[in-house]
Amino acid sequence: MSASENPQSPTGAASKPAPMRRFGRFELRALLSKSARSMLWLVFDPRLGQELILCLPRTAPNSPGALAHWLKMANGVARIQHPNIAHVIEVGQVEQWPFIAYDRALGETLDERLARQTAPLPVEAADWVCQFLEGLAFAHEAAHAHRDIQCASLVISSTNQVRVLGLEVAQEVFPATLDFNAVTRRAVRESAEEDVLCVGLLLHRILSGRQVLEQADLQAVVQQMQPLGRELVRMGWETPHPIPEPLRAICNRATDRQTRQRYHMARSFLRALDGWRTAVAQDQGGPIALLMDKLQRIGHLPSTSTALLRVGQSSAMERQHTSALSGLVLQDMALSLELLRRVNNSLQQQGSARDGTVLNMQRAIAMLGLEGVQQAARALKPWPGPLSPVQAELLKSLMKRVQHAGQIAQGLRPAGYDAEVVYLITVMQNLGRLLLQYHFPDDAQQIRQLMLPPEPTADNPHPACMSEQAAAFAVLGCDLDSLGAAVARHWSLGDELLHMIRRQSPEAPVRSTDSDADLLRLTCSLANELVDALQYPEPRRQASIEAATRRYARPLGVGLREIYNAVHPAAPQAEDEVSAPPDHLTGREGGDDAMPVGPMAAAQKDAQKAEADVSHTAPAVAGSVPAPKASALRGRLASLPSSGRSGGQ
Repeated sequence: MSASENPQSPTGAASKPAPMRRFGRFELRALLSKSARSMLWLVFDPRLGQELILCLPRTAPNSPGALAHWLKMANGVARIQHPNIAHVIEVGQVEQWPFIAYDRALGETLDERLARQTAPLPVEAADWVCQFLEGLAFAHEAAHAHRDIQCASLVISSTNQVRVLGLEVAQEVFPATLDFNAVTRRAVRESAEEDVLCVGLLLHRILSGRQVLEQADLQAVVQQMQPLGRELVRMGWETPHPIPEPLRAICNRATDRQTRQRYHMARSFLRALDGWRTAVAQDQGGPIALLMDKLQRIGHLPSTSTALLRVGQSSAMERQHTSALSGLVLQDMALSLELLRRVNNSLQQQGSARDGTVLNMQRAIAMLGLEGVQQAARALKPWPGPLSPVQAELLKSLMKRVQHAGQIAQGLRPAGYDAEVVYLITVMQNLGRLLLQYHFPDDAQQIRQLMLPPEPTADNPHPACMSEQAAAFAVLGCDLDSLGAAVARHWSLGDELLHMIRRQSPEAPVRSTDSDADLLRLTCSLANELVDALQYPEPRRQASIEAATRRYARPLGVGLREIYNAVHPAAPQAEDEVSAPPDHLTGREGGDDAMPVGPMAAAQKDAQKAEADVSHTAPAVAGSVPAPKASALRGRLASLPSSGRSGGQ
């Protein structure tokens, strides 16, 4: 009997039963799966008196040395003990055919489960794949690979416990003369990356409810995908259940056409998928729970200045005015956030949270007192905390960009709104990014890499890059705004601030509003978008600034001239423009993110150029007049009493 082809024959007539098919001592009962590399048979073992699952290679080893190597690797897998790796009953051979036997009681294959029930919910699918990745990652770390992951490689028990089946069954085919003591198989890393790609296809198969590229063999799908073939594998929109956006991003990254964009390790794939699954199961799970633990141990951010500690050791600070102390505190982002956390948490404990969230630093200092400020400064870890020098430089660069965004937001704020409130809301809109860079610098680097545009090809000369939200979903399983919002909620900063620190989505339209909270949120969102635009090369930078201006022009009553005056603080402002930010916040620090600011003549030339551009590039924003007038919204805001525009005070 040929072991490579043994289809189950139909039951014969009662008078002439069908001949029993055998493989050695095993009675063959059903072919569970067959691919180009391996087979799974349901068999009965008369010696043990139970059903087993037999995994065999599709092609027998071509030499005694290859057979010995196969048995050696299979016996190595049999020694691995993990809850998500199927326990091996026996490793043996029948003539030249080696096999690995598993207990049928472990459960049914994924093929069998999908055949007998409707499509599972996305959360259930994620749970299955997470368990599979747990076992696969453990095997990879033990220097073993699968090399032929199929739907039948995932076995599900009656209690939904998942195990990996068939490790090391499909091995490389080498020439018969190869010395296996010198070169035994392909590098484990390369095989592991292919395994992870197949797990992504497995997740795609479960969520979509249909075969990937109409192929049952996932190895055949890999051969058709780029860069080996020309096919793209993306999660469609016609699925049995709605697919949440984070899960869609994770699945699409796993099968991305660019190999550098995919998951290269099972642990990375597992972390993203498990982060989303846990966050869905409980409000503060996954990366959020891990972040909360780090906040308790090492704080939110390291202090960038020791000035307050030096001054606090003498009586000099006692003679400082509150506004001067506020300027000193706002220079240290970690201390600013710590004071906000302490004062609002104190209000929450005293039952005074109904008075609103405190966002003004001078008011926070007045409420905590000098001793409270000194205690907050001593509680912070000194710079750079646990970061390496390279990671510290990246965090410092991010802080500079956030400070720059706060300065721009102050220049754009509507008349009557507090400058410190606008600055701190802008910082809070970047809280998730700051915490990610400090506590998870490797994940932050991975997100930046995913946001880089892929290499252009002849078929796709202008490839689109992954958005920050999609990249965060693919790495963490949640977006960065959710990280920041979870921490703000933990700090008792109030529902109004939780709404204001949600940045406006770049893809969503910006609508006019009369709400103070929405007006501040949009102003700070525009400032953050402008700072992001300043990172682009010059041609794209100009287009991005003009696009952001057009989106926010009507709701905020701003034009290109006001945008350029805010980005270039040195440019002269008209009498009806808003006042400049405080001196302690207007200092620009040089960096890659700063726009070049020349002397006064150059600033005037930029302003004139902006006015000329308005007349022919953005008529809907500023019209054809050389100096845009204040909008009706600004006039209405100016006529309101100042107490109604306190921004949460």
